[in-house]
Amino acid sequence: MPTYKRLPVAFSHGENVWLYDTEGQRYLDALGGIAVCALGHAHPAISHAICEQAGRLLHSSNLYEIPLQSALANKLCQLSGLDKVFFCNSGAEANETAIKIARRYAHQRNITAPVIVVMEGAFHGRTLATLTATANPKAQEGFGPLVPGFLRVAYDDIAALEALQDSNIVAVLVEPIQGEGGIRVPQTHYLKRLRELCDQRQWLLMLDEIQSGIGRTGQWFAFQHDNILPDVMTIAKALGNGVPIGACLARGVAAEQLQAGSHGTTFGGNPLAARAALAVIETIENESLIVRTKSLGERMLRYFQKAFAQQPRVTRIQGKGLMLGIELDRDCPELVTLALARKLLINVTAGRVIRLLPPYILTDQAADEIAEQVVALVNDYLTQHPA
Repeated sequence: MPTYKRLPVAFSHGENVWLYDTEGQRYLDALGGIAVCALGHAHPAISHAICEQAGRLLHSSNLYEIPLQSALANKLCQLSGLDKVFFCNSGAEANETAIKIARRYAHQRNITAPVIVVMEGAFHGRTLATLTATANPKAQEGFGPLVPGFLRVAYDDIAALEALQDSNIVAVLVEPIQGEGGIRVPQTHYLKRLRELCDQRQWLLMLDEIQSGIGRTGQWFAFQHDNILPDVMTIAKALGNGVPIGACLARGVAAEQLQAGSHGTTFGGNPLAARAALAVIETIENESLIVRTKSLGERMLRYFQKAFAQQPRVTRIQGKGLMLGIELDRDCPELVTLALARKLLINVTAGRVIRLLPPYILTDQAADEIAEQVVALVNDYLTQHPA
């Protein structure tokens, strides 16, 4: 089914931060499979873990104990400060789990028509519930009626949340940094104030860290920049470096909502996926890549800010770690194809934001090459498309 308008290239293999097409041409990957390939392509430690596990046991079902899954759960709880984990296969499934937790929590409080607050510019997935939570009318078109029980407010606007009076509200679902919405970093203390408000009103604070988590922003999880704890957190993407895996973590009352029989998964957290994720975490730790993402992001951000300082048609440059966005004053989807011709892989999201999500294993030289290529690409484009 033609659900993607694919670019005219097919890749045969990858190595480090490079992808090679079927014609043997090399491309610098500044998108990382949309924040998935955090350790680049064919990382030896990940390849070894996958191959070894494939030779032992791929799958056994969640009807039985899975020691690798338990080890991964313990590690994720240690890194996050949360209590329990439900494993699944994708970010959308992780967010579905979070929504189900919020609804169970509501019914425990005798709220029969629960409402979850979501944000303008949000993206949480394409299942019916997560699509409703997502703020993209084009993606929602033709799929109504959508799922009831969601209320949308402006992102990065505490006053809008404080003004809500609906007694059926039970949770707030929010990205600490919006990804598909255009790499939007909220104001300082936004998450802290949101945490305080949720505590005051008995709302669950549910953070979608599917794009921002697993070290991308210079912390294991973006909420750690603000020294808070969510009640629920969802992760996926970089957790498996290409092996499909998602997880929903929770603490306190939220962690007690799902019991035997109330939720399930066939493939979630199977031995292969769990082994791959453990190898990803171990590699990030062994190679000190959390510190590296922070320094690389700062390096690239400084370069962009200096290079575009006198370019009024670049309206916003923002990011944290290796989650970077450069916004132009007009829609520019054709930049993706123009970059491809330069053997550079990027993405344009929210119509006009160049989104960069490169692997954490970038050398300084590769980071500089991405930055220089992006600046040249934008400058050439703006020269050829005057206001």
